[in-house]
Amino acid sequence: MFKIWSLLSAMLIVIPGWAASKKPLKENPVFAEWTGPYQGVPPFDKIEVDDFQPAIEGAMKKALAEYQAIADNPEAPTFSNTMLPMERISLDLERVMLLFSIWNSNLSNEEIQKVEKDMAPKLAEFEDQVVQNKKLFDRLDTLYKKRTISQWSPEQERLVWDYHQSFVKKGAALNKKQKKRVAEINKRHAELTTQFSQNLLVDENEDHLLITNEKDLKGLPQWLIQSAKQEADKRNKKGWVIGNTRSSMEPFVTYCPNRDLREKAFKIWTARGDNGNKSDNNKVINEILKLRAERSKIMGYDSYAHWQLSDKMAKTPQQAMQLMMKVWKPAIKQVDKDVAAMQKIVDKEKGGFKIAPWDYRFYAEKLRKARYDFDMDSVKPYLQLPNLQAAMFWMAKELYGFEFSKLEDIPVFHPDVTVFKVTKKNKTVGLWYFDPYARQGKRSGAWMNAYRIQHRISGDVLPIVSNNSNFVKAGEGETTKVSWSDAETMFHEFGHALHGLSSNVTYPSLAGTSTARDFVEFPSQIHEDWLSTPEVLKFLTNDEGEVLPQKLVKKLKRAASFNEGFATTEYLASALVDMKLHLIEKPDVNPKNFEKQTLDDLGMPSEIVMRHRMPQFAHIFSGEGYSAGYYSYLWSDVLRHDAFKAFLEAKGPYDKAVAKRFQKNILSVGNTVDPGQAFKNFRGRAPKVKALLQSKGFVR
Repeated sequence: MFKIWSLLSAMLIVIPGWAASKKPLKENPVFAEWTGPYQGVPPFDKIEVDDFQPAIEGAMKKALAEYQAIADNPEAPTFSNTMLPMERISLDLERVMLLFSIWNSNLSNEEIQKVEKDMAPKLAEFEDQVVQNKKLFDRLDTLYKKRTISQWSPEQERLVWDYHQSFVKKGAALNKKQKKRVAEINKRHAELTTQFSQNLLVDENEDHLLITNEKDLKGLPQWLIQSAKQEADKRNKKGWVIGNTRSSMEPFVTYCPNRDLREKAFKIWTARGDNGNKSDNNKVINEILKLRAERSKIMGYDSYAHWQLSDKMAKTPQQAMQLMMKVWKPAIKQVDKDVAAMQKIVDKEKGGFKIAPWDYRFYAEKLRKARYDFDMDSVKPYLQLPNLQAAMFWMAKELYGFEFSKLEDIPVFHPDVTVFKVTKKNKTVGLWYFDPYARQGKRSGAWMNAYRIQHRISGDVLPIVSNNSNFVKAGEGETTKVSWSDAETMFHEFGHALHGLSSNVTYPSLAGTSTARDFVEFPSQIHEDWLSTPEVLKFLTNDEGEVLPQKLVKKLKRAASFNEGFATTEYLASALVDMKLHLIEKPDVNPKNFEKQTLDDLGMPSEIVMRHRMPQFAHIFSGEGYSAGYYSYLWSDVLRHDAFKAFLEAKGPYDKAVAKRFQKNILSVGNTVDPGQAFKNFRGRAPKVKALLQSKGFVR
């Protein structure tokens, strides 16, 4: 969905901000309609932090008045006098909130963070005022009941159904007392998820590993040493700093031979939000869970998980759990085999210790070398960021006919950002912004934003999308290089961008990536599969211009499913804990105890920790986007592997007929078609799990 309330919920995941501004609303660059080429572009060069508060408040006030005008319309409800104006109302506030989210995600500071606390409850109140407007819902309900006997198009029927589902799920059909309590819960919930985000950001920005003895750098790749030196310089520290980000910590514990330092770094990374200080998230988690469970009961659901999955592909928590357990068992079985092999290496080296979580990545690399004569870091010199970008562009042209050309003189919010025009058959179809590098004030991870979503209710509106990453920027005169995992993430996030750019629908609420949570990762995950195709691998060259050698390519492919047991187990541990947390009907949870007990019950290998421990699990506690829904990556992965087989069963990964069918039935339809039906329209049948298990090496 792309309605105002889902947009606001998403914005609360990141870090907003405001201060007072004296500009008239019409002159406020955050509120004003975009101008310039390509139907207007974000006015990044004109925005100041103190523009946000009045723009958001003005947009909310304007939207509430317009919603009320629809509710008060004396005419009988029709699609034209109810649905269309509701779709148009979203555009002003959507524009404001998207700009707000960019500052929140990429340019956070104390001033901006202060605003988040002020804005979160106000945004929640706004959402409740819209959803709980009885006259507005009555009009929508009237349209919903006559949707099957109307003369509407299938897309219009879907829009009415989607709005109705959203309103009901948010409590529109409750009585006054219930609505009042739900509004109270939503307000407090917004405050708590905001607090969770800010606590986590504090630990990610402030905690780090400082190395002062050059001997402790032994064994580390040169690129990591250089980036650690740059990080130390930024922080005015003497020595080398390993930042508290995945892109720094994971390679450090993978290559550092000093076990004590590995343990220290690992504990800094996994203790985010769990340090018993002002930024500790444990009490926040417990209160969030209580509020979610209470609200779900009011809504008539057995648990929060049942409420959350009611409009997803999985439909019920039981179906999601069934899939996860089907993969969990072979995953931990593979981990046991790999750990036994790694322990032999430790014993042969007379290490005198049992493999611990901070040892796993280090000895997994040793095992990879032993089994396949292959070091993942040997590929990194060939994974130069500009070449990967060129490879993505080439893939998009081959599959979908998209071409990318760099634009100059388009405003950006940071000098690192570049902008590209996207064309197809010489016609402009959208813009793509790229922000690849880590920096202070930027949230961790990688993501895609839709700055402007494609639609046709106000002319043929072009989409504007962005990809954002946290790669460690190379020094001056050098080229940034990334890991193979980072390269996969690039193709993944670019898949989201292609999803947004391919959108071809009428109504913004149904456009682009506005699909069910356990479907939206499918179009992104499948694009990871093109990274390892021979055509893309030809783009990968080192500083001397030498192409990735075939010897390394063969080793890479032989080792493709190596460590899948680990990767699947650490992910599924988080997904299972997420689901089990949200299945509790009356939670009163000590996060540390619950996490330990749940993992013990599941038989979690002691050598691995969850990919996201509860106090840092932003996916589920910095908002509601993935709460009781982290399983979605696995659900989408089933679709992804089955769908990619369609290419392999035809003429190969670049079969144009299959690509055309994929774009037509998956990428372009947004949420105008039920996701299960959309997959069947492409594949000719429902998805099968076998391709996923084969890809991980769990079945032959």
